[in-house]
Amino acid sequence: MKIKVLIVGLLMAVGVGASADDGIASLRYDSYFLQALVQREKGNADAAFDLLQHCIKINPQAAEAYYFLAQYYQALRGDSTNLKTAQQYILKAAELEPDNATFLETVAQSYIRQAEYEKAIPVMERLYNQDKSREELLEMLFELYQQTDNNDKAIETLNRLEAAEGKSERLSYAKSEIYTNMGNKKAAIAEMRQLAQQYPNDLNFKGMYADMLLRNDEEEQALKLYNEILAEEPDNTRAQVSLRSYYRVQGEIEKADSLTEVILLNKNTTNEQRIYLMRQMVADSERADGDSTQILNMFHKMLAGPQKNADIATLCAAYMDLKKMPRDSVRAMLQTVLSIAPDNAAARLQLVSFAWDRKDHQEVITLCQDARQYNPEEMAFYYYQGMAYYQEEDKDKALEAFQNGIGVITPESNPAIVSDFYAVMGDLLHQKGLARKAFEAYDSCLQWKDDNIMCLNNYAYYLSELDEQLDKAEQMSYKTIKAEPKNATYLDTYAWILFMQGRYAESKVYIDQALQNDSDSSAVITEHAGDIYIQNKEPERAVELWKQALLLDPQNKILIRKIKQRKYIKRK
Repeated sequence: MKIKVLIVGLLMAVGVGASADDGIASLRYDSYFLQALVQREKGNADAAFDLLQHCIKINPQAAEAYYFLAQYYQALRGDSTNLKTAQQYILKAAELEPDNATFLETVAQSYIRQAEYEKAIPVMERLYNQDKSREELLEMLFELYQQTDNNDKAIETLNRLEAAEGKSERLSYAKSEIYTNMGNKKAAIAEMRQLAQQYPNDLNFKGMYADMLLRNDEEEQALKLYNEILAEEPDNTRAQVSLRSYYRVQGEIEKADSLTEVILLNKNTTNEQRIYLMRQMVADSERADGDSTQILNMFHKMLAGPQKNADIATLCAAYMDLKKMPRDSVRAMLQTVLSIAPDNAAARLQLVSFAWDRKDHQEVITLCQDARQYNPEEMAFYYYQGMAYYQEEDKDKALEAFQNGIGVITPESNPAIVSDFYAVMGDLLHQKGLARKAFEAYDSCLQWKDDNIMCLNNYAYYLSELDEQLDKAEQMSYKTIKAEPKNATYLDTYAWILFMQGRYAESKVYIDQALQNDSDSSAVITEHAGDIYIQNKEPERAVELWKQALLLDPQNKILIRKIKQRKYIKRK
């Protein structure tokens, strides 16, 4: 029933069989066309395409068949021949049914897609003449006349729009712009004067009139109008901004600067205008190697009043950072940002970074906890909070923070951050004696970033401790020493895995490299070296290394036994 209703609607729209003779050919055509529409509705494009081609063989005058075929050729794209055929077919459809608005509009759009604007114009004009209630067609015609540099027709089209809509700022300004570009200053000024006269109580239009005078070299009259506006409305931002621009162009910098402060402190100035002016001030100051205190004073004056948003405070913090001001000062401004917009994640992250750099883990925790209320989807806060708890040796809360952070991971999340999430979780779980869950976390880590070196090293080492999956451990560990061939920890891990595999001679090569690069004289590395040397049948060197390790770890009872018994003793 649903398909039948759709087909009936389509038939009514395109007039199937309306001009065809009653007869067998007409019936055959209608049958094939109905089948084509059914296949089209089902999404069977190939079948519909073939049926429509058969339709135009039966009836070469069937406009609707050409129309639908044109859509299929258009969809093929890629091949210029297909696009050309699509255009020929839609032109044929419009030729066969010249009053069909759907066909005409498709023809116009086809010309526009091919940048054939001259050809699109008469089609659009015809469409508008068919239905003058469609003012959007006049908008399109205006654009087309501009594309073809036909200024006279563009003006004429704007006049037609004005007749339909009434005089407006948008249309008058567009006409003035065109007149100015044509060099017709008199007409450009007259257009804006008419708008201002039609709405004498709207100072905005008077300001636009003054702007157009200024653009067309009527400076004296323009300045007179600006002063009239400001006499009537001292806080008129438009007039102030226009005057400031004029003074800057004329090189009257003092006058321009005095107006800058007036505009910035004007209650009517938009936030966008303030940001624009402050960026301009900063750029001017940087070029002239100016005094940053003047810029900062201006920021503070603006921030002394009520703020609609945190843009000014954010820009101020960025400027302070640019000028390398003391971090305490930048921090204070960032806190101002948060007092205005507590959901400003960028400002809070910068504060977190500052706190992390000075090792103030409690502030990091507090900032991140607050952030989770305002920015619950931002993973970085969970990461920093977890790391801060980790540094404070509160492993349970650290693990909780990381686990909460995993809940906000999406396919679009930063792979490096997600990978680190799982890597640290794995370390924490292992420290809590949950080896299997730790390994699951490490696997997840490597799915997001298969070259996470710290994860590869820890995962490999913990597997070797359990004497499990040593081949997998060896492959992971090998990646770490390829990435950092002088890292003593990674060299030790690789040597130890080789040792666990019984590859003692190879193990000795890598443990020697680990000892050479072990600037901190690690007790673990030194003990491992002793274990490897004893298995390589060098007991004197092994005992010497064990004794060195015992000096670094005097409570190690297994080391004492190894030295006494002069043999390797496996830890349980």
